Amino acid sequence: MKLLFDQNLSYRLPSALSDIFPGSSRVRLLGLDRSDDRTVWDYASAEGFCIVTLDADFAELSALKGSPPKVVWLRCGNRPTAYVENLNRNHVLPIRTMGLGGDIDCLEVG
Repeated sequence: MKLLFDQNLSYRLPSALSDIFPGSSRVRLLGLDRSDDRTVWDYASAEGFCIVTLDADFAELSALKGSPPKVVWLRCGNRPTAYVENLNRNHVLPIRTMGLGGDIDCLEVG
């Protein structure tokens, strides 16, 4: 499973988590940093990404549209990059399980 980190998350996260989430990226690296949420949503869906965000907007889209894409909603507020990295590492199993399908479209992690 590859993750697409929203613009408000550190540029370091894709490489820091590449051992457990290879192929991950950031919206800025893909030229989507000025795109609206729907454009990011459509891109993630088409390219097989799971969106990781601090933004409730993607959780709301997930509730309205379902998946794909899946959404990991980080409910931790603005924290240091190391904290966010560890949060994703500590939840690797639920994130991967969600990515395999099933009933969960948005996973709240905090």
